[in-house]
Amino acid sequence: MQPIAWQLSLALMTLVAFGFAFVAINSGRRQDDYTPLQKRAYRLRTRLFWGLVLVFGPAMIYTLMDLPYDAARARSGSGPVQVVEATGYQWRWELSQDHVTAGQPVEFRVTSADVNHGFGIYDANLHLVAQTQGMPGYTNTLRHAFEEPGTYRILCMEYCGVAHHNMMTEIRVDAR
Repeated sequence: MQPIAWQLSLALMTLVAFGFAFVAINSGRRQDDYTPLQKRAYRLRTRLFWGLVLVFGPAMIYTLMDLPYDAARARSGSGPVQVVEATGYQWRWELSQDHVTAGQPVEFRVTSADVNHGFGIYDANLHLVAQTQGMPGYTNTLRHAFEEPGTYRILCMEYCGVAHHNMMTEIRVDAR
């Protein structure tokens, strides 16, 4: 049984070697005119590109028009901007204030004192309202206008160590 497998293996390796030799011998030959094929390929590529732009362009614009966290909507609130400095530590959030007013824009300035943290604001039903990253040595700005009064939870959204699951705080949104 073993000699048959050896012979089959040798035959296949010989066939592969002949294939490599054929390609090596014929690779030196120059094909004179690829121009018509090249023109057709470029024409097809151009049509494909513009077809993709026409199909996916409007879909992309439509889906990006109503992002839930855009800064323009946060500035549309009435009243002065409320600034909240937020710093992430293992394993807690430190906020400069924990009360804001509904309907007024809030600017969260989020950073971290140690490792990367995900700053996620959740409503009472634990639906994500807004999010950004807290990174050491860098401050991310998140603008949001809370429409409804209530207590919102701030949870870490990026694994930051063994007590990550306990890294939460609350911010109270008061009615006007």
